[in-house]
Amino acid sequence: MASGYVDLGYVPGDNDVVCLFYIEPAEGVTLEQAAVHVTAESSIGTWTDICTMNESIWCKLKPSIFSIDGGRNLVKVAYPLDLFELGSIPQLMSSVTGNIYGMKALENLRVLDISVPKKYVKSFSGPKFGIKGIRKLLGVKKRPLVGTIVKPKVGLGPKDHAQVAYNAWVGGCDIVKDDENLTDQKFNRFETRIKLTLQALRKAEQKTGESKVYMANITAETKEMLRRMRYVKKNHGTYAMVDVLTIGPSALQTVREANEDLGLVLHAHRAMHAALTRNKRHGITMLALAKMYRLTGMDQLHIGTAVGKMEGPTKEVRSIRDEIVEDSVPKTEDRLSQEWYGMKPVFPVSSGGLHPGLTDKLMEFMGNDLIIQYGGGIHGHPQGTQAGATAARQSVDAVLEGKSLQEYAQNHDELRAALEKWMK
Repeated sequence: MASGYVDLGYVPGDNDVVCLFYIEPAEGVTLEQAAVHVTAESSIGTWTDICTMNESIWCKLKPSIFSIDGGRNLVKVAYPLDLFELGSIPQLMSSVTGNIYGMKALENLRVLDISVPKKYVKSFSGPKFGIKGIRKLLGVKKRPLVGTIVKPKVGLGPKDHAQVAYNAWVGGCDIVKDDENLTDQKFNRFETRIKLTLQALRKAEQKTGESKVYMANITAETKEMLRRMRYVKKNHGTYAMVDVLTIGPSALQTVREANEDLGLVLHAHRAMHAALTRNKRHGITMLALAKMYRLTGMDQLHIGTAVGKMEGPTKEVRSIRDEIVEDSVPKTEDRLSQEWYGMKPVFPVSSGGLHPGLTDKLMEFMGNDLIIQYGGGIHGHPQGTQAGATAARQSVDAVLEGKSLQEYAQNHDELRAALEKWMK
């Protein structure tokens, strides 16, 4: 039966889950043989013929390898939807990104994309707010949202943390967030930080007349995360941030389910993703992970910058952006098509090594539906955090007004100082 996995004439049906793999066979193994190993292990097969396999299982659940591109080592496999539990990201990932990586028949394996059918998409709630809901919450209709991360990453006490946040908000930031490794350390206890920072937020709103948001990092053990979400809500916070890879898909789905009643905006930080995504010949793409986070129901997701300190080419970042924003995504040579059937989009977030001098390039290829988060690019400003936030906001305004950053800086001191520091 093993050879029956290859069916190059097969056309995926409306109820198939389709995976695009990059496969490097081990020495002495052909690409087709390696593809069969991957397909069997990720579905109904095992390493040898077994007496418990029967025709009923085979006919109903057999996946089909319907494309083998030997020149680029690309393989497409269609899996019957019945192999998967609806509404369960852990089960999907255990199947198509599970045991297959450890097989001796493979030198390298990379999951490039996973396309899921309508019935699977509809088994998830998706984002609660999406781009329109977040824009409504902040009262910002068209421009990119401007945010920062409190720096240093860790070390500040709650009072100083709140003051840094306040300075950023009054300088022009819409958003302030915790960094990925700040949770509940002894020098900055979660509850104290939340209370003081949200007090600073309300003070900043009164001063500026603008709505502001604080993304509190609730990352922890699952039950503790739920408690922290409730605490944020009790203190009139509107956001919760989670490190989506380190907590895992099961905990993430629990957070999203609990949030149905709490009504917080969920911000997804992708800490640890490069351990899985960076090797272009092995692992899984951020594109495939991003689709899982849209299904799970994250309202915002870090997708890269292509112009900052983090690795990630422009084409890749743009592809991820399209996948989480658009309702229909066409297939390309390295991506599968995907329909989202009206599921709300995820607000793309760019962060990592950004400063005001990069804003024009970032907006040029990412558009206005973007959250730009400057960390050191705000707090490293020669005149301090408030001036840094003002410079960031000025850089966005310059692009929206169709002016170059250098031209706009002539009449805006904060932006001029930023460009002089980082655009030498």
